[in-house]
Amino acid sequence: MEIFSKLESEVRSYSRGWPVVFDRAQGSMLYDENGKGYLDFFAGAGALNYGHNNPALKQALIDYIARDGVTHALDMFTVAKRDFLETLQEKILGPRELDYKVVFPGPGGANAVEAALKLARKVTGKESVINFTNAFHGMTLGALSVTGNSMKRGGAGVPLVHATPMPYDKYFDGAYPDFLYFERLLEDSGSGLNEPAAVIVEALQGEGGINAARLEWLKGLSDLCERHNILLILDDVQMGCGRTGPFFSFEDAGIKPDIVCLSKSIGGYGLPLALTLIKPELDVWEPGEHNGTFRGINPAFVTATEALRVYWSDDKLEQSTRAKGERIGSVFDEIVQAHPEANLVAKGRGLARGIEFASGELAGSVCAEAFDRGLLMETSGPDGEVMKLLPALTINDAELEQGLEIIGESVRAVLTK
Repeated sequence: MEIFSKLESEVRSYSRGWPVVFDRAQGSMLYDENGKGYLDFFAGAGALNYGHNNPALKQALIDYIARDGVTHALDMFTVAKRDFLETLQEKILGPRELDYKVVFPGPGGANAVEAALKLARKVTGKESVINFTNAFHGMTLGALSVTGNSMKRGGAGVPLVHATPMPYDKYFDGAYPDFLYFERLLEDSGSGLNEPAAVIVEALQGEGGINAARLEWLKGLSDLCERHNILLILDDVQMGCGRTGPFFSFEDAGIKPDIVCLSKSIGGYGLPLALTLIKPELDVWEPGEHNGTFRGINPAFVTATEALRVYWSDDKLEQSTRAKGERIGSVFDEIVQAHPEANLVAKGRGLARGIEFASGELAGSVCAEAFDRGLLMETSGPDGEVMKLLPALTINDAELEQGLEIIGESVRAVLTK
């Protein structure tokens, strides 16, 4: 462990809560260098929706590397990229009647968000963007400007400008009609609100505290944007690729955003890949106007393509995710009811679930207890007050029940101290 503290920056975070050296991983299990197994309810912060070293994806990757398939090609045409685009159209976009062109903005989610913000401003000629309370969109300057967390924003070191926060769904606990404040500012020439180029939103805020927007709220936001000629950017970096059930987290709301940001599990295997999906009429880039060295890592195209073929040729994974999510929800409701004095709140949708505690200290203590029992979870929310679950969508029933039992034990251990 000494080499980590000696050479690695103090900025490291996850390793502080899980102070072991991991060596192997398979499915929903991580193993440390001594062979001890840990049930993973974190899944690479949502980058491993299909589990660790998924056998089907691994074989496709091994076969590609073994035949000397192209690894790095900037944005040149490759067989791997063609296969991916054809499969994305066949399995995802076509069946959902979504007409998007694909931008490969760079390897991570923040790259997808930066491209979306940049393009929205180029298309509209406007600078301002509307974001939401407790939003998280990435750690680069543009993405931070539309992020809510004060600690993360403070790390920028410069003013974060051209973004205005609005209340996310249920921010005022239903005390006011949806979008009362937002729409009033838009319609009042004396409000001082700069006319926005775009609105950026998560259908379910993961880092913000497992805040799931109501479907009618998302539909209302889409309608508002259409009425006021504002582009709608849907950040599906963490909640896309089936995390809430359907492939896109916004599908159940029946909306079609102008721009969609994808990363994390779009690569299938945990390899870096990001997409910014844009309606064709927004494709006004000049060649090379937005570029980067790692805009399409071909091994990630290979595993992404295989994941779409294996898991999105039918609705089995979607239905399984919904059912497992309901199972977690029912257990969390039981935990809440068993501890009325603690004022717990069960939250989430699909396989993005959480329990909100009175403080970050309590939620962190529950995660620490779970780690001691062999389960990996993290916290989220502005003060880390939400115990957050993002298990692999492929987790089996026995593993799910084992994890839920550990969570129940961990909550009891903390709340009865």
